[in-house]
Amino acid sequence: MNKAETIEKINVALEQIRPFLNDDGGDIELIELTDDNIVKVKFLGACSDCSMSAMTLKGGVEEAIKKGVPEIQAVILVEETVCH
Repeated sequence: MNKAETIEKINVALEQIRPFLNDDGGDIELIELTDDNIVKVKFLGACSDCSMSAMTLKGGVEEAIKKGVPEIQAVILVEETVCH
């Protein structure tokens, strides 16, 4: 599977969990798929500062992505950086 196909499968997995995040006023964005199959995502809205976001990332997001794309090594959260 090439990188574009892998990204498409990741997006399909994210679409499956997005309604649950939307219900809580949040969302998720795929930032990057690295060459070593690490997925970088960013939580948006209410999910960005939720105390449960780490559990959501591992128990929901990572699980859904790895189920759809088993070759993914890990899913990590990237924080928004603000430049001054």
